[in-house]
Amino acid sequence: MASNEQTKPGIGDLAKDTAKGKIGIIMGAIGGRVQMRPVDGGLEWDALPENVVPPMAREELSARLAVRNHNTRAGL
Repeated sequence: MASNEQTKPGIGDLAKDTAKGKIGIIMGAIGGRVQMRPVDGGLEWDALPENVVPPMAREELSARLAVRNHNTRAGL
Protein backbone atom coordinates (compact mmCIF):
# COMPACT_ATOMS: atom_id res chain seq x y z
CA MET A 1 0.00 0.00 0.00
CA ALA A 2 1.40 3.40 -0.97
CA SER A 3 1.59 6.12 1.62
CA ASN A 4 2.07 9.85 1.32
CA GLU A 5 3.64 9.90 4.76
CA GLN A 6 7.41 10.26 4.85
CA THR A 7 9.32 7.90 7.09
CA LYS A 8 11.23 9.40 9.99
CA PRO A 9 15.02 9.43 9.62
CA GLY A 10 16.97 7.00 11.80
CA ILE A 11 20.41 6.84 13.39
CA GLY A 12 23.11 7.78 10.90
CA ASP A 13 20.67 9.54 8.58
CA LEU A 14 20.84 13.14 7.49
CA ALA A 15 17.91 15.07 8.96
CA LYS A 16 16.60 18.57 9.52
CA ASP A 17 15.71 20.01 12.90
CA THR A 18 12.83 22.27 11.90
CA ALA A 19 12.92 24.16 15.23
CA LYS A 20 16.51 25.30 14.65
CA GLY A 21 16.48 25.18 10.85
CA LYS A 22 19.67 23.09 10.96
CA ILE A 23 20.72 19.99 9.04
CA GLY A 24 22.58 17.29 10.94
CA ILE A 25 23.24 13.60 11.33
CA ILE A 26 21.14 11.68 13.83
CA MET A 27 23.48 10.19 16.43
CA GLY A 28 20.95 8.64 18.81
CA ALA A 29 17.92 9.17 20.99
CA ILE A 30 17.86 9.48 24.77
CA GLY A 31 15.18 10.66 27.15
CA GLY A 32 12.66 11.51 24.47
CA ARG A 33 15.13 13.69 22.55
CA VAL A 34 17.06 13.09 19.36
CA GLN A 35 20.79 13.84 19.41
CA MET A 36 22.05 15.45 16.22
CA ARG A 37 25.53 16.45 15.08
CA PRO A 38 26.41 19.04 12.44
CA VAL A 39 27.38 17.38 9.15
CA ASP A 40 30.86 18.93 9.28
CA GLY A 41 31.43 17.90 12.89
CA GLY A 42 31.06 19.84 16.07
CA LEU A 43 28.89 19.76 19.15
CA GLU A 44 25.74 17.69 19.18
CA TRP A 45 22.41 19.25 20.01
CA ASP A 46 19.11 17.82 21.20
CA ALA A 47 15.97 18.03 19.11
CA LEU A 48 12.38 17.05 19.76
CA PRO A 49 11.44 14.01 17.65
CA GLU A 50 8.46 15.83 16.11
CA ASN A 51 10.85 18.50 14.78
CA VAL A 52 13.16 16.00 13.05
CA VAL A 53 12.28 15.43 9.39
CA PRO A 54 14.09 14.28 6.25
CA PRO A 55 15.77 17.22 4.51
CA MET A 56 14.50 18.38 1.15
CA ALA A 57 16.69 17.28 -1.78
CA ARG A 58 18.18 20.76 -2.14
CA GLU A 59 19.03 20.94 1.59
CA GLU A 60 20.65 17.51 1.48
CA LEU A 61 22.73 18.39 -1.57
CA SER A 62 23.86 21.64 0.05
CA ALA A 63 24.86 19.85 3.28
CA ARG A 64 26.79 17.13 1.42
CA LEU A 65 28.57 19.75 -0.69
CA ALA A 66 29.55 21.68 2.45
CA VAL A 67 31.11 18.52 3.89
CA ARG A 68 32.95 17.82 0.64
CA ASN A 69 34.31 21.39 0.52
CA HIS A 70 35.36 21.20 4.17
CA ASN A 71 37.20 17.91 3.58
CA THR A 72 38.92 19.27 0.48
CA ARG A 73 40.17 22.36 2.34
CA ALA A 74 41.35 20.15 5.20
CA GLY A 75 43.23 17.88 2.77
CA LEU A 76 41.12 14.85 3.57
